[in-house]
Amino acid sequence: MYFMDYHTHTRLSPDADYPLEEMAEAAAAAGLSELCVTDHYDRLTLDGSWEGPYDWAPALEQYRSSAAQFAGKLTLRFGVEYGGAPFDPDYAREMLALPELDFVIGSLHNRSPQAGGADFYCGPYDTPEQCYAALDDYFASMAHLVELPECYDVLGHIIYPLRYMPQGITLDRYWDRIDAILRRAAETGRGIELNTYCGKTIAPWRPVLERYRAHGGELITVGSDAHLPERVGLGVPEAYELLRACGFRFVTVYEKHTPRQIKL
Repeated sequence: MYFMDYHTHTRLSPDADYPLEEMAEAAAAAGLSELCVTDHYDRLTLDGSWEGPYDWAPALEQYRSSAAQFAGKLTLRFGVEYGGAPFDPDYAREMLALPELDFVIGSLHNRSPQAGGADFYCGPYDTPEQCYAALDDYFASMAHLVELPECYDVLGHIIYPLRYMPQGITLDRYWDRIDAILRRAAETGRGIELNTYCGKTIAPWRPVLERYRAHGGELITVGSDAHLPERVGLGVPEAYELLRACGFRFVTVYEKHTPRQIKL
């Protein structure tokens, strides 16, 4: 089985500490065939201020070294998780024009600048009203993101804010919005990811996957969102089983933004 992990972070992400070499060693040990490094760049900081320009040099150096070291053992791809493209599309286009880039996860970790710009991690989520206000803003930003197909290859962790919200908060009131987002992603030749959250979140993806497929979507990656070597690949086999159950026949890998489908 061709297992892949297309959402991983190294010490070049602000919330991770390990070099790509160690993440790749863990991937090979876990029996993965392909690993994509997708270190963070968010256009807004944790508190909602504007982030400075991204320096590609350390990421390229790390990738080139590890790609050479693991040649013949593990296919490595060079990606990025870009957060907040709708907030500054011109900078996103400029940054993501890097020729060496294989893959872009289009994510939204922050509220819109109009809503203060703070990371969803920061809350507050003490009441249902606070939760749904955050989700309103989140899906409004995602509706803008899908109109920027040049700024992403797959939509990142569509159900992301639920990680931080209490049980009982659901997406029931958002399915029409989500349907429109998924339809537009499929129309523009873009995909989505099934983010296992290191094996913690798999079953909740079923309604999203079923809707994406109903709208003609076929391009889908699987990623663990691992920030530690021991978490690389967690939940990937289970994610493959869920994809099969939802009628998918392939997972997708990318080289220079060109998708290639691998039979499940």
